[in-house]
Amino acid sequence: MSIDLDTVAADLETITVEFDALADHCLTVVFDRPEAQNAMNQQLRDEFAELAEAIETSCVRVVVLTGSDDSKSFVAGADVTDLRDRTALEQRQLSAATRIYDRVEDLPQPVVARINGFAFGGGCELAMACDVRVAREDALLGLPEVGLGLIPGGGGTQRLPRLIGQGQAMRLILTGDPIPAPEAAEIGLVDVVSEPDDLDETVEDLAASMAENGPVALQLAKQAVQASGQLGIEDGIEYEAELFAQALGSDDSTEGIDAFLEDRDPEWKGR
Repeated sequence: MSIDLDTVAADLETITVEFDALADHCLTVVFDRPEAQNAMNQQLRDEFAELAEAIETSCVRVVVLTGSDDSKSFVAGADVTDLRDRTALEQRQLSAATRIYDRVEDLPQPVVARINGFAFGGGCELAMACDVRVAREDALLGLPEVGLGLIPGGGGTQRLPRLIGQGQAMRLILTGDPIPAPEAAEIGLVDVVSEPDDLDETVEDLAASMAENGPVALQLAKQAVQASGQLGIEDGIEYEAELFAQALGSDDSTEGIDAFLEDRDPEWKGR
């Protein structure tokens, strides 16, 4: 059953939703707790869970996650006040449920992180759960949990080594030191670095370049690439072949091939 995205978006308090602001068929999700530099509290997590459910069944082709301009942050991390009085048992129960990081990773649409400022702790982990990361040149990223007597708990110890290798992951996690976006790009944590004034244009160009393609193909291609980190090469190629067959059987494939042969722009149906 589809959930009306406009209705859900209208009721959010810690998140702002912008339709087609960057590109057609693109949804921008803005974390908006400027007084806390967009630190993730339970309300924000709950609101994103509701929003993600609506996005999954929508006609949106590309999702962009970012922080509000007033906050000067992407997401500064988890709200530490939520952790102060939480017991180990309570944390285990919360971790057993589907978390915001997994909801981002599991969205069928491609997800772009527009890192417009600090991305620390849970914010850095949230960016890692996205498919592509674009950062302002002056943005800082890091996992400072060890300085609080904690470890990354939003998938950071697992996703970071897959992105940048075990040695670099150990360096960032064990020191807790933040790094600037250009260094993050050098080691593979960030995919694109932009001049601050060019960030919107850079993300717009990337999102538009994705969103102009077939919606079914976008989702199947994302599934195939994600599987490469979980399957051996032979199983991965077999899985790719199955997804290719699914794509070929779609109405979008018929339209895409016909449009190519007729030298016209395709009119995607999303099925």
